[in-house]
Amino acid sequence: MCRWIAYTGEPIYLDRLVTKPDHSLVVQSLNSKMNFTNSGQLLSTNGDGFGIGWYDSRYEPGVFKDDLPAWHNNNLQSLCHQVKAHTFMAHVRATTTGDIQRTNCHPFAYQNWLFQHNGHVSHFSKIRRELQLCIAPELFSELRGSTDSETFFLLALTYGLMEKPKQALQKMVARILESLLKVDKDGVLNLSCAISDGKNLYTLRFSHGEAPMTQFYSTHSACLEDLEAENCQMPTNSTVVVSEPLDTFGDKWTEIANNTFTSIHDSQVEIETFWDG
Repeated sequence: MCRWIAYTGEPIYLDRLVTKPDHSLVVQSLNSKMNFTNSGQLLSTNGDGFGIGWYDSRYEPGVFKDDLPAWHNNNLQSLCHQVKAHTFMAHVRATTTGDIQRTNCHPFAYQNWLFQHNGHVSHFSKIRRELQLCIAPELFSELRGSTDSETFFLLALTYGLMEKPKQALQKMVARILESLLKVDKDGVLNLSCAISDGKNLYTLRFSHGEAPMTQFYSTHSACLEDLEAENCQMPTNSTVVVSEPLDTFGDKWTEIANNTFTSIHDSQVEIETFWDG
């Protein structure tokens, strides 16, 4: 399992969320507090690589990824201290599928789109070929790594993510479940995703067969008020979505319900039911 954050709003330096908070994403890479398996085991370490993706004034996002642990990379600290963005996401990886290598680190990018994921699908090795044969021919060459997450992203793009994100993700889930349930009627699919085109931020929280991955959001400027670091207050008209809160979990953080699709634009958060299947 993994940990991630996503932000959209007034431009801020990435370190305000990625490295500065008391329970920042880098801290979570060493000491996650809410990353439980379905059996109740806490996976506190997420050291199988990291990545950040950000939007400033250009159409395509900047991306920096490495297969080193986030806590072990001084370049990440320096970059987050210097880069300012209106929309960005960051991810620390604990692998269940795919080797520890840079091409398997999140977020994944295509043109102006970014995608990151926490979760898994059971029996991926058995359904991988069938799923990847459904990827559009013009997108297949974008497949660089061996994770289920990258396959999910390319399937979503195939099914129209760039035009109708929710419907594309519904088609993606339907296709995955079709293949999975042929192999194992008790198979598991778990998706906590963040997706952006640089103008909108979308998230998905969906699970089939087990408890969902955690996901929270806040639009409150004081959502980081418990922090000791200076200048950590959130700007007004901004939204941050996280796998787990960056300080203490309080009333300034709202848990996003399972089986929901969330759209965020200009600090407006719209949450709707994702799956009726």
